[in-house]
Amino acid sequence: MSVEGLADVLADGLTVVFIGINPAPASVAIGHSFATPGNRFWPALHASGFTPALVRPERERDLLSFGLGITSIVRRPTSQAAQLTRRELVDGGRDLTLRLTGIHCSWAAFLGVSGYRVAFDAPGARPGPQPGTVGGAGVWVLPNPSGRNAHYPPAALAAEFTRFRRHLRLPDRSAPE
Repeated sequence: MSVEGLADVLADGLTVVFIGINPAPASVAIGHSFATPGNRFWPALHASGFTPALVRPERERDLLSFGLGITSIVRRPTSQAAQLTRRELVDGGRDLTLRLTGIHCSWAAFLGVSGYRVAFDAPGARPGPQPGTVGGAGVWVLPNPSGRNAHYPPAALAAEFTRFRRHLRLPDRSAPE
């Protein structure tokens, strides 16, 4: 499936699907997820042990071999998530639920609490595990990896990703063997 020119990285039976709020226009122009300068998704993914090396955006499909995928709540690109309407987020949440149901993933990891709160009517959500499921997948909220998120510098962001990986009991792929 595509996100207005940005392809989802999805397959049946994934362990985790990382879910952004919506793609940035620059990522869509480049054709890969989290490809804008300053986005800290890829470094956090590696520093937390989800991947054995720093994955470049153009190699995003390599995540599938680790049981990981990428999509977004809303398919329309904007330069800031604040440009999305409440209706777009709610509708995007419904669309996402159908996409996840179709691939039978174990966990939905939302990258950004604000988008999750609106899309799934969870005003009290905070980073960490959430009650219920989305499309049959357990739900975990991670901080937004955007460089604009000053509340989570790189080390704190990686620590939240690590907490999630440990909760799943996945091996630390960044550790030397």
